[in-house]
Amino acid sequence: MAHEVETMAYINATPWHGLGQQLTPQQPIEVWQREAGMDWQIRETDVLFNVSDEGGLHVKTNPDAKVLYRSDTHAPLSVVSKRYNVVQPHDVLEFYRDLVSVGGFELETAGVLKSGRKLWALAKTGQETLLKGGDSVKAYLLLATSCDGSLATTAQYTSIRVVCNNTLQLAVASSAGSVKVPHSAKFDPAQVKQELGLGLTAWDTFITDIRQLAERKVNKFEAMNYLVNVLGEPALPLAEQPNQKALQTVQSLFVGGAKGSELASADGTAWGLVNAVTEFCDQHRRARNQDYRLDSAWFGQGAVIKERAYREAMKLAA
Repeated sequence: MAHEVETMAYINATPWHGLGQQLTPQQPIEVWQREAGMDWQIRETDVLFNVSDEGGLHVKTNPDAKVLYRSDTHAPLSVVSKRYNVVQPHDVLEFYRDLVSVGGFELETAGVLKSGRKLWALAKTGQETLLKGGDSVKAYLLLATSCDGSLATTAQYTSIRVVCNNTLQLAVASSAGSVKVPHSAKFDPAQVKQELGLGLTAWDTFITDIRQLAERKVNKFEAMNYLVNVLGEPALPLAEQPNQKALQTVQSLFVGGAKGSELASADGTAWGLVNAVTEFCDQHRRARNQDYRLDSAWFGQGAVIKERAYREAMKLAA
């Protein structure tokens, strides 16, 4: 089966999904653009269709739509409205140029999903916190976009737990630390960075929250009730839950199967519950292949589940 990840590059340790090729650190943006497979452009042309009548076959155009395609392979990407504003692959990486050169950020991974329909780059911000037992959590800035309408251009602060490489969006209970630009509007990198200016305030809030979660011990009843609220149907009895396998998998991750579950911050705590769900979404949840798993964990149903897991855990800690 063909990979959804067309190309990808990364530095440091191999990502949890095992995809891409490794670069040495401190590479310039131009090298990232080439090695991440983002050295092409999104081009557009008219939508044509055939009409057959008594006079023969006629080619017509649709004035309200356009076809987007790759400049290198000419492969079609999508059919969108004439008003659709494209964000080019090089725009995604250029967004980080000044952040890397003067802001202390470091690009860590970038790539192309679904043959070019989704593009992203992820950079370390330099912010980090330690929870009990040496549980390290670092802050990153993710910029992602699409050319098929499936994702607004999104800049958001994201956390990565070092022991397991699982990802969790910061400040999931509010809009802080995230900026979304719909494709009906023009992407303005300077404006997005200005709006993100308070984003590290979201990091401070996030640190406070996860420390609360790491202190909140949960019993078996609370843990199972939490998992049903996150993954199941709260209105149904436990024996009638439709997602029994997922519930059992996450339960086993929570009680010792997850990476880092033995650390003091996660052992029997609400933070451990969040990370059991996160590891399930990032690394165990059923997916066609690792490419689909990555897409889901960052942009799809996996991201939705992780957001719900965080919200439910904060209710426990309240």
